[in-house]
Amino acid sequence: MFGLGPATRIYIAVEGVDMRKGFDGLHGLVRDHLGEDPLSGHLFLFTNKTKTRLKALVWDGSGLWVCAKRLEKGRFRWPEADHVRSVTMRAEELAMLVNGLDWKQTELRAWYRKNS
Repeated sequence: MFGLGPATRIYIAVEGVDMRKGFDGLHGLVRDHLGEDPLSGHLFLFTNKTKTRLKALVWDGSGLWVCAKRLEKGRFRWPEADHVRSVTMRAEELAMLVNGLDWKQTELRAWYRKNS
């Protein structure tokens, strides 16, 4: 099983991809399209064009994981961005996205924000 620690970054591919891609296809997308290292231990999330399916790719130190989810109704609330191929999000936002919540309507409380 893989876990998401505080150092794990979550990259969301903004554009829809072909959900027939498996390990090698997603590995290539991360490397060539997103410009990231698929073996970094970070989580990479992809959706199809209709935003009804998603796939996650993550390296756990000994191999790649590919996990998939298909919605029976509705669509995932996917991030949008201009002129970038991926965005990052926090683990809490990922949990909301995967569970069908609109993570864009949430806001961190001032007391929760860390001073950097």
